Amino acid sequence: MIKAKRIMFVCLGNIVRSPLAQAICENYIGKAGMGEDFIVDSAGTGSWHVGESPDLRMQKVAASHGLHYTHQARQVKPSDLEFFNLILVMDQENYASLSKLAKIEIHREKIRFLREWDPSPDKFLTVPDPYYDDMQSFNDVFNIIDRSVQKLVESLIVSG
Repeated sequence: MIKAKRIMFVCLGNIVRSPLAQAICENYIGKAGMGEDFIVDSAGTGSWHVGESPDLRMQKVAASHGLHYTHQARQVKPSDLEFFNLILVMDQENYASLSKLAKIEIHREKIRFLREWDPSPDKFLTVPDPYYDDMQSFNDVFNIIDRSVQKLVESLIVSG
């Protein structure tokens, strides 16, 4: 059972998947009346989008589901591995990057795949990156992240 109160979502550039996961998580936690009990953030393994806002295509998809969010992209820092007690990655590349950054076992143990909570995961536990795809891919990714985060939050509140 995980008792996470400080959660970070991680993708490559921190403009599509991870800020969406952060916003969805904050939304579900807020609806449960537990917003004050959690710190939720997101970051990217790469630095090329640092300071940028979330991808407008994903914001549009989120808005169609009633979710409006803002975020400023940032890159993962070594101190994040110490501060956060649950670090959720979107794919194998993110997992490998963070595992390399983690210098001690206790930090590596915090790194998990978001889709571990997905009721319908793929065999690689990957949240695909829709950045170079069509709008349907953005919708598909929204649905994957939404159902995974919903189950994650349910499990955190129950174990709370």
